[in-house]
Parts: sequence; C-alpha cells; structure tokens
Amino acid sequence: MNKTFMEAMDFRHACKAFDDTKKISDEDMNFILEAGIKSPSSFGMEPWKFLVITNEELKAKIRPFCWDQVQITSCSHLVIVLAAIDSVKVESGLVRTKLGRKGFPDDKLEFYVGIYGSHLKDVLNSDENIYSWTARQTYIAIGNMMTGAASKGIDSCPIEGFEKENVEKVLGLDTSKFQVSCVLPFGYRLNEQSPQVREPFENIVEFIK
Repeated sequence: MNKTFMEAMDFRHACKAFDDTKKISDEDMNFILEAGIKSPSSFGMEPWKFLVITNEELKAKIRPFCWDQVQITSCSHLVIVLAAIDSVKVESGLVRTKLGRKGFPDDKLEFYVGIYGSHLKDVLNSDENIYSWTARQTYIAIGNMMTGAASKGIDSCPIEGFEKENVEKVLGLDTSKFQVSCVLPFGYRLNEQSPQVREPFENIVEFIK
C-alpha cells in the first residue's frame, strides 16, 4: 500500500540491517529510479548516473571499501550514484545538446550556452571543482529516491563512508567522465525502526517577515 508523503517521511530511516531474503520488484525499483531521474538539477544538466547492482559477487568486492558495512551485501539493490564530470563541460558538446532540448532558436541557444560557461567559469576550471558541484546535485536525486522508496515501504541507507578511489577501481570507472558520489542500498528492513528523533520545528524554522 502506498504511503502519503508524510507517512513516507516518518517511515524512512537509515536502515542498518536489510532482510537479504526479500527482493524489490522490477516495477518498484524502476519507480525509485524514476524519482531520481525526474529530480531537478542546475541548468537541467542532470549530472548523474545510477549504477544498479544486484550481482552478489560485485557487492562483496565493494563491501570492504565501504567500511565493511553489512548493508552493501544484504540489500536487494545497491545503487552507486555517480556525479558527472566531462558531460557538464561546455567543450563536451553535451551542454549545448541538453540546453537545446527546450527548442530554443540557435541565437538564443548560443546565448544560454554562453551564460552557462560564464556563470560557471570558476566551477568548470577543474575536475575537482566540477565534482564538488555535481556531487551536491546528486543529493537532490538521492533524497527523492529515498522518499520514493519509503512511499512503497522500501528502506534505504545513504552511505558516505566509502573509499572513493577503491570503489571506482572495482567498478572500472573512467573518472574523467563519472566519479562516485554516494553508495545507496535499497531493501527491506530486518528489524523494527527505532523512534525517529528530530529537533523541534521551532528550533529549525525561522520565519522572516
């Protein structure tokens, strides 16, 4: 049964133990991934890629480089979220292609490509800066995927505790094109969720009139 948005937010937690006997259906997994795909991104560049791993041997190879966390091998689907590097560079040609999807006439398209390059001049001057920018954007997609999963009663656990270079080597990534931003297991909880603890609304929210 699908949950309301707030029910999904209450349900979601960083699952530390998945039931490895339960598998997510293709339909539900595609729903989760679509939530990521439909997420907003700066200039509409969609600077991400999602590697969906169900191969148990590959999960086992990745696990030692994720602080040996059991979620890596016990989850149903392991999603490696990648941050784009090359495709957001103006010279790649993909920036023009993606901006062109909106059907701008050529002169207006060139104007927007120019604005993009000018606005992001400092960001685009090194792969390190690009990764910092695109990796931040992947977290919008990650949040939406986790909430989408929770709406289906599916658990997740965003993991930043990993050895980036080693995970990239295991995956055989060309890091000039994509780099690992987050490791995101999905599955079904083995144990009941502990009570959600959050700061009171008034400690977090300030209205400025």
